[in-house]
Amino acid sequence: MSTMNGKAVLVTGGSRGIGAATALRLAQEGADVAFTYVAGEKRAKEVAARIEAAGRKALPLRADAADAGDASGAVEWAADALGRLDVLVNNAGVGVIAPLDSLALADVDRVLAVNVRGAFLAAQAAAARMGRGGRIITIGSCMTARVPGPGGTLYAMSKAALTGLNRALARELGERGITANIVHPGPVDTDMNPADGPYAADQASLTALGRFGTADEIATAVAFLAGPDAAYVTGTEFSVDGGHAA
Repeated sequence: MSTMNGKAVLVTGGSRGIGAATALRLAQEGADVAFTYVAGEKRAKEVAARIEAAGRKALPLRADAADAGDASGAVEWAADALGRLDVLVNNAGVGVIAPLDSLALADVDRVLAVNVRGAFLAAQAAAARMGRGGRIITIGSCMTARVPGPGGTLYAMSKAALTGLNRALARELGERGITANIVHPGPVDTDMNPADGPYAADQASLTALGRFGTADEIATAVAFLAGPDAAYVTGTEFSVDGGHAA
């Protein structure tokens, strides 16, 4: 049964991985979906074609969350093109895993610009366009609860900042009937972190289930939070991490 018929969604970073799986899942639930991408126009077109095959509108937009104008402008574009905006999925992110003493200022600026400032600006713009029942869903990381080894300082810091943003959004927007929640994935099989990669076995061993998750499993959690059954859920941290934090 479709739970989001007539809803308008924006997924940032929606051409691959968790973002693509989320865009497709929400389309299958009945939503029209706009999504952003930075590179990989071919992949973006493939995702758009699959959304349209599900009978929904697909609106891909090349936009870089590191650019302040793009971060908020993508929201305005999506709301204008779809006629409304009901759900924002703040998924766009970059990961720099490296020793602390090797991180350059450019690394810090890029990660914080995409993972933190971009998410804030998108949420700010979305809140201005949403009515009651709106949803802001942010993709965090299991590393906000447990950093299993060295090299994750910058990435963990950026994702931890999103937990504070999420709680504050829930408080600020609750009286308007808009919810805000954050999903923390564990190790997930994507192009950026494949389940057969050189560090995959170590990552899988840190979970209680002993395996990587799939992008579809994360998308399922997002679909729940975006749908009507989650109307009384806000300000939460929703871990889909295979027991990484257990």
